[in-house]
Amino acid sequence: MPAVSRNQRVAAAIAEHHPKKLYARNRGMASMSRGELHKFASTKEAGLPRRKRKTQRTGYAKLRPE
Repeated sequence: MPAVSRNQRVAAAIAEHHPKKLYARNRGMASMSRGELHKFASTKEAGLPRRKRKTQRTGYAKLRPE
């Protein structure tokens, strides 16, 4: 699975090569397998956004009248 943003790719590269230098918010990447980290870290940066935008939720699950 390729990285979806440049920041995700960089975090995966740090997790793969220097896991002690990860920020606390990225510590979950340390539990990924070495092969998964390599796939994320080896993604080409051309065309990747700097960061992925959050999708806006337009509505919540509507409660059904009973």
